Amino acid sequence: MTARALWTIADTRFALRDVTPGPLGAGDVRLKALYSGVSRGTEGLVARGAVPPSEYDRMRCPHQDGDFPFPVKYGYAFVGRVTDGPASLRGQTCFALHPHQTEAVIAADMVHALPEGLPPRRAVLAANMETAVNIAWDSGAGPGDRVLIIGGGVVGLLTAHVIAAIPGTQVTLVDVNPARAPLAAAVGAAFAAPDAGPDEQDIAINTSASAAGLRCALGAVGHAGRVVEASWHGTDDVALPLGGAFHARRLSIISSQVGDLPPDRKARWSYARRLALALRLLADAPGLDVLCTPEIPFDTAPARLPDVLAPGADALCAVLTYT
Repeated sequence: MTARALWTIADTRFALRDVTPGPLGAGDVRLKALYSGVSRGTEGLVARGAVPPSEYDRMRCPHQDGDFPFPVKYGYAFVGRVTDGPASLRGQTCFALHPHQTEAVIAADMVHALPEGLPPRRAVLAANMETAVNIAWDSGAGPGDRVLIIGGGVVGLLTAHVIAAIPGTQVTLVDVNPARAPLAAAVGAAFAAPDAGPDEQDIAINTSASAAGLRCALGAVGHAGRVVEASWHGTDDVALPLGGAFHARRLSIISSQVGDLPPDRKARWSYARRLALALRLLADAPGLDVLCTPEIPFDTAPARLPDVLAPGADALCAVLTYT
């Protein structure tokens, strides 16, 4: 069987290449792609060759081919229908952490059947929803907390959606683009421009992938407040204002990264359990369909993705569609 896969072949240059998925072994499934989601944050850094050499091994995604920086087959939000494999899965629509490809052979224990009520197109958000769940855990947000989220991209909006569901929380989304205000409202958050956000926050979360966003977070929390850095800056250096009142205010900065479970969850949670939770959360949230934009036919992806992944582009989660 020959399939076609999307490869990053140079700095923000893409190509479709023929690939041959492995033979279907016992315990494998064959998936025919329906949709796959493009993460503007991580896949944008990969497309620009901005993965630091120190992170080459840690940043490999499941079923990746090639090596950083280029050429590399990368992606992790694949939704397809099982056309062959165990009878219990045959015909089901499943999510898998797999690059963008028309068909794939994957171990059955690495695919996750979509829960009832979750449309396949919305399911491409599952990996980003996992990230949002991890951020919420790492933030320690609880009932009544005032939480500021900087960055109105997909991860920021999904994080706002998760935390806003905690009783009594007051969530504000900060973004430089005022057009993100209706999206903030759709996920249960207030909206503010960077120079007009509330202060004295209990928690501030940076999902903007910018140094300015992290500085905004530090300035927004109250005494002993917690700042969560959920962005990954790749090869960029970030300068922070750690003088002044930083020590006197006893602020803390922690990182949140979806590749590892929080220490206080590891004894009970697995990656599979977290992904199952992400899928259930998506099934209950039809309003999140607005994040799945733009739609791009797979055959046109090499031509259209450079604009979608360009810094400052207005895209949210681009969805590749397969026929």
